[in-house]
Amino acid sequence: MHIPSLIESKREGGELSREQISGLIAAFTRGDMPDYQMSALAMAIFFKGMSGAETTALTEAMLHSGSVLQWPEAAPMRVDKHSTGGIGDKTSLVLAPLLACDGVWVPMISGRGLGITGGTLDKLESIPGFRTQFSESEIYKTLPITGCLMVGQTANICPADKKLYALRDVTGTVQSIPLITASILCKKLAEGLNRLILDVKYGSGAFMQTESQAHELAQSLVTVGRALGVRASVRLSCMDEATGESAGNALEVIECVRCLQGQGPPDLEALVLDLACAVSISSRAELAKMLRDGRAWAKFQQMVEVQGGKADSLEQMQNIHRVPVIHEMKATASGRLMKLDAGTLGRAVLELGAGRVLASDPVDPTVGVDQLRKVGQEIHVGEVLLRIHARSQAAAEAAEKRILTGILIE
Repeated sequence: MHIPSLIESKREGGELSREQISGLIAAFTRGDMPDYQMSALAMAIFFKGMSGAETTALTEAMLHSGSVLQWPEAAPMRVDKHSTGGIGDKTSLVLAPLLACDGVWVPMISGRGLGITGGTLDKLESIPGFRTQFSESEIYKTLPITGCLMVGQTANICPADKKLYALRDVTGTVQSIPLITASILCKKLAEGLNRLILDVKYGSGAFMQTESQAHELAQSLVTVGRALGVRASVRLSCMDEATGESAGNALEVIECVRCLQGQGPPDLEALVLDLACAVSISSRAELAKMLRDGRAWAKFQQMVEVQGGKADSLEQMQNIHRVPVIHEMKATASGRLMKLDAGTLGRAVLELGAGRVLASDPVDPTVGVDQLRKVGQEIHVGEVLLRIHARSQAAAEAAEKRILTGILIE
C-alpha cells in the first residue's frame, strides 16, 4: 500500500476502496502511518468529502481498531443516545436511568466538554466520588447490576478515533461530515448496541449552525449506522436557546435531580421523553410515569452509588458547590423575551470557568448560570432573567456584559 498515492487519489476526488481505508486506519493505529500523512488525508477528505460507502468503511475500520463490547445473546436490548452538543444539554443524566427502568441496558460511553458545549463526564464528576473511568471488565460486571452506566472511553475502545481526533483538532479538519460521522458512530457502535437515537443540534449554541447542515449530518449518521447493523434514528433540535434552566456542571446536576423527581423544566422533560420514545419498548405515557413516580430517580441514585458517588450528596449539591458570588441579572425593560442566545450564554459560561478551550484544561464544577427565563415569556422591569454563579464579582459582571449582547426583549 503506497500511502502518498492514496492521499493524492482522495485529493483529486477519487474514491478509496473499503480495503484501502481499512489498511490506512490499521497503519495509522499501529504507528506505521505518520501523523503528517494522516493530517494530509484528513484535509483531502475535508475538501473532497467521502461517499456513503467510504464513510461506512472509515467508521467500520475505526470501530475495529480496538475492542468492541460483546454481550450474551440472552442479554436485554442495548440502547443509547448521542447528542452533537449544546448549551445546558443535560439530557443523558435523566435519559439513561429512565431507559434502564424500562428493562433495556444503556452502556453509555460519554465525552467531555470542549469549547462552549458541555460534557456529560464533567457534569457527573461534580458529584462527590463519582468515577467515570471504568475498565472493560468493570463495564461487563456493573451494567447487569444497574442497567445503565455512564463512563468515558477506555484505552482499548476506538484508539484510531482518539489519534485522529487529536489531529483534526489542530489541523482545521473538525468540520467534515464524513469524519464527524465516523468519530461519533465508531464509539457508539463499540458499545454493542441494538438501537441508537441521535440528537443533532443546530443553531447559535450548536456545532452545526443551520438546519440544513444538521440534516446533512443526520442523514449521514443514520445511513452509516444502519449499514453497520444498528437501528439508528434522529431528532433535530434547535439550539438557539439553552436546554432547561441552567448551564454549568453542578448546576445542571441539580436541575437533573429536580427532573428525576418529577419537577424538571417542561422543555427538558419533553426532550428526554422524545429521545426515550425513539429507542424504548414502552409508550410515552409509560415513560413519563416512570420519570414522575420515583423509579428513574431511584435508578439514578443506584447508578451513582455503583460508580463510586455519594447518592446522599445529590440533594446537597447547591451547598457542596456554592460559589462566593451569586449575581442576579435583572431585566432593564418590560416585554416579551424574544431571545436569550445560547451561543452567547455558552461563551459566558466558558469564560466563568465551566468549560475548556483545550482538552487538557481543568473545569470549575461550581460556576455557571441558572434560573434561566425562557423565550416567549413575559418579562417586567427588575425581574430576574437569570443568576450568574461566579468566583468573583468582576467575573460575574463580565459574564453579565457578554450575556446582555444576546438578549432581546420587545
